[in-house]
Amino acid sequence: MYLVLYSGRNDFSAADKWVRRCQCGGDSNQMKYWQDYFGELAGFRFADWFQSASAVWEPLGWIGTRLSELRISDPPVLGSLGEGVWITGPVWIGEGTQIEPGVFIKGPAWIGSNCQIRHNAYIRENSVIGDGCVIGNSTEVKNSILIGGCEVPHFNYVGDSILGWKAHLGAGVILSNYKQTSGTVSVVVNGEKVDTGLRKFGAILGDKATIGCNSVLNPGSLIGPGSIIYPNCSWRGVLPGGKIVKVRSPHEIVDVN
Repeated sequence: MYLVLYSGRNDFSAADKWVRRCQCGGDSNQMKYWQDYFGELAGFRFADWFQSASAVWEPLGWIGTRLSELRISDPPVLGSLGEGVWITGPVWIGEGTQIEPGVFIKGPAWIGSNCQIRHNAYIRENSVIGDGCVIGNSTEVKNSILIGGCEVPHFNYVGDSILGWKAHLGAGVILSNYKQTSGTVSVVVNGEKVDTGLRKFGAILGDKATIGCNSVLNPGSLIGPGSIIYPNCSWRGVLPGGKIVKVRSPHEIVDVN
């Protein structure tokens, strides 16, 4: 059982004004376009991917092609590599990024500046990780875009998903990308069922969205900016910006025999 509430948080800095405006209902929140999720793309290397898209999820089908169009035969590795790091294919690694021992990166992949890629992370092909992101221990990222400042720090799976600025996943959060029935993933936007055209599609998380520990977002989940999903939730569908999802489950207390 879900309980969805207005967030009402008041701890936002001036840099978070756009997220705060979405929480207060100041934007249209059609939940289909990148403007409904991301307030600022000016510092993101691949902002044009979204600006040319007719729906926010469309760039998920372009990542590999667009990275190959960069046509850099010997991508720069400007960060530091720990012992036992394994890299295959073209991989860009920005200045100040730390790749800890045991990481496997399968290109094509783009990793920005000042990131932390922690021990035993697995970054698969067609992943774009913006500046200042944390990819944690035993976390897997595949065909996804992390715009910047994102934290996926502990035992996470991020498949075919897009995370906005400073989006955060608690330990054990899964962004499930493959539905059990046949066909492509559909979403419901403004009461209308929309076929994304994607066989695999995890989730879209707006700026500063937070997902609690051990939650699962089922394929095609759309989470608005600044929204929070509490731990141990299995979520499917659209959550507008500025909401809190609380999980209500009964507990039974019995005597020890």
